[in-house]
Amino acid sequence: MRVAVTPDSSTWVPETRYARNGEAHIAYQVFGEGEITFVGLPGVVSNVEVIWEDPESRRWLMGLASFARVVHYDKRGQGVSDRDSGVPTLDDRLGDLTAVLDAIGADRVALGGISEGGTTAAMFAATYPERVSHLALYGTFAHIDAAFGDVSMPLWAERWGTPETFSVEMLAPSKAGDADFLRWINRFERQSTTPGGLLASWRWIREMDLRPVLGSIQCPTLVAHRGGDRLVPVSHGRYLAEHIPGARIVELDGDAHAPQWGEVETVLSLTEEFLTGHHSTTKQGERVLATVLFTDIVDSTVRAAGLGDRAWRQVLDRHDEISRSTVSEWGGRLVKGTGDGMLATFDAPARGLRCADTLRSSLADAGIPIRAGVHTGEIELRGEDVAGIGVHIAARVAALADSGELLAVT
Repeated sequence: MRVAVTPDSSTWVPETRYARNGEAHIAYQVFGEGEITFVGLPGVVSNVEVIWEDPESRRWLMGLASFARVVHYDKRGQGVSDRDSGVPTLDDRLGDLTAVLDAIGADRVALGGISEGGTTAAMFAATYPERVSHLALYGTFAHIDAAFGDVSMPLWAERWGTPETFSVEMLAPSKAGDADFLRWINRFERQSTTPGGLLASWRWIREMDLRPVLGSIQCPTLVAHRGGDRLVPVSHGRYLAEHIPGARIVELDGDAHAPQWGEVETVLSLTEEFLTGHHSTTKQGERVLATVLFTDIVDSTVRAAGLGDRAWRQVLDRHDEISRSTVSEWGGRLVKGTGDGMLATFDAPARGLRCADTLRSSLADAGIPIRAGVHTGEIELRGEDVAGIGVHIAARVAALADSGELLAVT
């Protein structure tokens, strides 16, 4: 079973340190206590500090840290690494990764890379097979279609860091309309690189060609790719799996380019099993101990009648947006909406209680008073839904609460 190994805080960020490759300073972070050291290579842009501000990215990173010692870093020229180092060569990139491994004292590690980061990770595995135990590639390519990028990248650069950015459309289409995500990704863009830096990265990416070395990769390799990926079509993942000896491909549902958006638990379990030989998924119908949170908008029927359908729909949309973000922030799973409330589960009582308290305050600020009930007990897993006496108790507890009140029963 995965367990949290980082502080239970929505603001905690690991200490940023620096490795040095020649004159270049490479920012990196280390967190988690697993036996496997898993080094994640970033995609086209990165910032190891701002990434933690996105609740789903935080959940992904903390999920990895529950079964591995995790390391991630910013490429030179981006994030909190040296910004004035120019566009690195392939040798520079491999040397920067080597510098990070040496700085953390790791002789042999598992590598994971997203998009361009996966291509660099695969090149490192082919070049230094003695230092790589496993290779996990997410939304990765061996060689990209330059014609597509030559058109889209300049347009992307023009909109970089603005509400009109292409990042949502290309990286996480399902996030369209999520104002909180748009604000975060605009900040992430600006803190990762400049529009010129994006174009400089593209000029390097378009020259990358991993095809001649794929047959030299010797370590176990996992290729994970979402079928609806718009930035790097799934055909690129299939090509990698066909040409890396013994590689396994898993085509995932959804359209998110990066693994942390969409159905993250599936990717976490897949990665955990690949690296450790076991995973934390539960069987259909299995009974587990969980903390259940129910919420309900106070006087929803009266408010709906007074506001009218259109205005009430806006209230519900805002309620759902805040609920989704808060549950993810506290490491929970939003099971479903209940029309004028929601049901979520957590793996620890403290997370459920703190989420409920945060949610109560945030929704009150938005003019949406709720009542909330929390109960820790045994529940039954039914696909994506949950059932059992523990769920019923949580619902009853919520119904007993007054406006703005949180009741908890263990």
